[in-house]
Amino acid sequence: MKILVINGPNLNMLGTREPEKYGSMTFSDLEKELYEFAFKLDATLETYQSNVEGEIINKIQEALGKFDGIVINAGGYTHTSVAIRDAISAVSIPTVEVHITNIYSREEFRHESLIAPVCIGQIAGLGVNGYKLAIRALLDL
Repeated sequence: MKILVINGPNLNMLGTREPEKYGSMTFSDLEKELYEFAFKLDATLETYQSNVEGEIINKIQEALGKFDGIVINAGGYTHTSVAIRDAISAVSIPTVEVHITNIYSREEFRHESLIAPVCIGQIAGLGVNGYKLAIRALLDL
């Protein structure tokens, strides 16, 4: 199975950005850990990060016919991007939404996900382990 992991804005700042919320693991360390995890499960993984909404949309569209599943942490775009939601819907690739923090225990504006309704599931608040759970969920489909 080929899985695309997409990370949105500010996730490249892991390890330095609000470590009390996001932990001390760097983005590079996260990618390495996910590649090792996927390898053990005989899955092929590609990771992608962008702070630019349009680039994320392009990557989702490019996944059509190339990937069997998507794991997405859209960061702040989770709550604002109808365009990312529409891209996920358009490609019809099983997608799991992930958040390192529990978005429902944070500011009220973070409580609504525009992309959740077009995803097969959502994992929030379990730290970077949420990515692994999402990968496993896609493999179990």
